[in-house]
Amino acid sequence: MGNPQEFIYTAILEGDETAVSEQVEKAIQLGIPAGVILNETLIPAMAEVGELFEKGEYFVPEMLVAARAMKAGLFILKPLLVESKNDTHGKIAIGTVKGDLHDIGKNLVAIMLEGAGFEVVDLGVDVPAERFIQVVEEEHVDIIAMSALLTTTMVNIEKTMQMIQEKGIRDQVKIMVGGAPLTKEYAIGIGADGFASDASQAAKTAIFLMSKK
Repeated sequence: MGNPQEFIYTAILEGDETAVSEQVEKAIQLGIPAGVILNETLIPAMAEVGELFEKGEYFVPEMLVAARAMKAGLFILKPLLVESKNDTHGKIAIGTVKGDLHDIGKNLVAIMLEGAGFEVVDLGVDVPAERFIQVVEEEHVDIIAMSALLTTTMVNIEKTMQMIQEKGIRDQVKIMVGGAPLTKEYAIGIGADGFASDASQAAKTAIFLMSKK
């Protein structure tokens, strides 16, 4: 009899959704708390997936299947985590800015953030500045993550930043940005708190930003 947590970890690395679901159910039946399964198995497994990606041993397809497998486990754990009021790292609203309909990168970032233990509010694509402002004011998110995949929509990141500033809520939220045409220099130039070049970096950046709050 192996430890179900070891099986879950391996199954995430291999992108085996069915095995993850089965082993998470088994771990729960054995009385392992949902928070332990999340913090000691799912999150470390996704952290390793991120490291393998950065080393060039995993590519986007491997990351996606691993992330889907992790989500299968998270789906089972979520009701139990809510019951136990398991602490998350924080709450993040993520969206692709107005005029931009690209969502593959954004979806992968959202999954990696969930895998890192964040509560994620996915605003989708073509998100106007007003919606980002609304989520800060009404849902009290800790971080806003904005992405743009087109050089023509980058300007809407700046417009959103400006409107958040004008609303007087800039000090209430950390802002991180990412997307193919963006650079770290651009992020610094517009006054963002963080920049991530890929999904793995996004999770690390978000954890770093929360440590600064």
